[in-house]
Amino acid sequence: MPRTFDITVPDLSGRRAIVTGASDGVGLRLAMRLAGAGAEVLLPVRNQRKGQEALARIRRKTPYANVSLRSLDLSSLESVSALGETLRAENEPIHLLVNNAGVMTPPERQTTADGFELQFGTNHLGHFALVAHLLPLLKAGRARVTSQLSIAANQYAINWDDLNWERSYSGGRAYSQSKIAFGLFGLELDRRSRAGNWGITSNLSHPGIAPTSLLAARPEVGRASDTMGVRIIRTLSARGVLVGTVESAVLPALLAATTPDAGGLFYGPKGPGHLGGPPAEQKLYSRLRSAEEAARVWQVSEELTKTGFA
Repeated sequence: MPRTFDITVPDLSGRRAIVTGASDGVGLRLAMRLAGAGAEVLLPVRNQRKGQEALARIRRKTPYANVSLRSLDLSSLESVSALGETLRAENEPIHLLVNNAGVMTPPERQTTADGFELQFGTNHLGHFALVAHLLPLLKAGRARVTSQLSIAANQYAINWDDLNWERSYSGGRAYSQSKIAFGLFGLELDRRSRAGNWGITSNLSHPGIAPTSLLAARPEVGRASDTMGVRIIRTLSARGVLVGTVESAVLPALLAATTPDAGGLFYGPKGPGHLGGPPAEQKLYSRLRSAEEAARVWQVSEELTKTGFA
């Protein structure tokens, strides 16, 4: 049987939180925990039916929860901009933003509405643009931003000569690139916030390995059935061998989002290979340590998304 772990979440009453990818899996459980601690939680979702089911699950667990849906498709910069406009019109400070949504290893190369390789465009560029559009509200709330990575950010590299994988596609390498770029952005956000006195702190997290929906059947990314990988992970998780559970996978991001520590930190499971176990601060992956590479990611991302952080 898998071991259980948990952390204490402080009182979040009066705080407004946003969790992307909260219609299922790790994101849904993150939203549950934040709502249970008293935060107002916004769930920006692409699939409204799944979003309504998520709201119902949260309210069953926490009847007094203050939760609501917004529309967001991270693979469309128009959708990201529309959500930014909606939330700026509401003019409520944002105190917590957990950039958790993502897609993983479509078997064939796919593109976003704006022509970017799907994983790079969704996992990194969509979130980059979202933070840019929400910047005034994040400043107003002196927000804590948490960017959810993967152990894949410790593999491969950014394919600078072909960011959109048009000449040769590898699902695994493209996924790794998206998470490396996303991690470098999260750290650069913290550096620029300090330099510009924005009041935002930015941390990174990764869930380890757990039986989430990323590798399960996902027709929308061209995967008609569960991968062999997720079937193996489910078996190991159920037996408490090496990997974590969906419940334990939530904890690094929850710790990164709510701990009073300073920004620019990285959290993940501290078990063998950082695949499972209780959450803890970790050393940065080697691919995330270059401030020059992070500045390059930032500049290219501004150019590609046509968004800025003025």
